Amino acid sequence: MKPASANPVYILTLSCPDRLGLVHSVSGFLLERGGNIEEAAQYNDHDTGLFFMRVRFACEALSHAELRAQLPPFAQALSMDWALHATSEPMRTVLLVSKEGHGPHDLLFRWKSGLLPLDIRAIISNHREFYQLAASYNVPFHHIPVSAASKAQAEARQFEIIQSEGAELVVLARYMQVLSNDLCQKLAGRAINIHHSFLPSFKGAKPYYQAHERGVKLIGATAHYVTADLDEGPIIEQDVARVDHSKTVEDLTAQGRDTESQVLARAVKWHSEHRVLINGHKTVIFK
Repeated sequence: MKPASANPVYILTLSCPDRLGLVHSVSGFLLERGGNIEEAAQYNDHDTGLFFMRVRFACEALSHAELRAQLPPFAQALSMDWALHATSEPMRTVLLVSKEGHGPHDLLFRWKSGLLPLDIRAIISNHREFYQLAASYNVPFHHIPVSAASKAQAEARQFEIIQSEGAELVVLARYMQVLSNDLCQKLAGRAINIHHSFLPSFKGAKPYYQAHERGVKLIGATAHYVTADLDEGPIIEQDVARVDHSKTVEDLTAQGRDTESQVLARAVKWHSEHRVLINGHKTVIFK
């Protein structure tokens, strides 16, 4: 583990059209304000002509607010999209869950174990199964049933909670409801979903039964940002596990859940550490 800096530490992420001297310009901007760079990574996308960068730096001379106030003129001159985060502030997060518990169990344990820089503010569910789990972690639990008739009202209430908690991240931890286009747009870039990677081959209910019937040799999981295109948002992380003829449906399901939990945890960790930058339909990840 890296020793904590004595000075406030920030993470600056940015993207802009590529040009000569960008690394020099960013490092110079920080140096002029007393910033000491502790970690830096950049990527030039030659297909799109875009430049991406993540910089972790310590700075005692200026406050968070002062840095934020001085960045816009610098960024505007370079047509730069940017974000600045203080590492002392864990990411405010809301979990959406249904009846499958491996996702929320794993994330809550990792959070309380200090493995994820989150502040889980609430759990929202269309079922009551996990209210005791939420209580055991002292996290508010909101039961909001969803039906075809009540979907719009339910999503309005969900979004109200997300906004009231100031959530910077929403994790669909096996939340088995399709979000409307409107809610997807409101949560663009800050909602992560996890699903098995059998799609589009085995759609609908009981995908592991379908996969077992076909004798698959690989099972896996995909974590991605939520968009209006179902399960087609920018991918953050994927993984697979090998299986064979001896595995039962229960074995496949257990292995699939374990893989989903690990993939989702990595995606959430990278996002909460501001390591993921969206690049059109893809992502740039500074691990």
